[in-house]
Amino acid sequence: MDTKAKIKEILINLLKVKPEELKDDVSLQDSIGVDSTEMVEAVIALGKVFGISLGAKEVTKFSTINDIDKVIQSKIAK
Repeated sequence: MDTKAKIKEILINLLKVKPEELKDDVSLQDSIGVDSTEMVEAVIALGKVFGISLGAKEVTKFSTINDIDKVIQSKIAK
């Protein structure tokens, strides 16, 4: 499973959204209504699944699936 697919799977389960709502370039906060608490939960879950540590600097870049994928890919590559 590729990174984006895994991110989507985690977010679908965590946020209780339909798969078709999670488009790669749709804003999670504006379009889906993800609040700060849900975003923190998502960051913790993503960090655990991918075995990485995500700091506040990276989290501020989490707006879309594409953004999350870029951050995670950069952390995995290190």
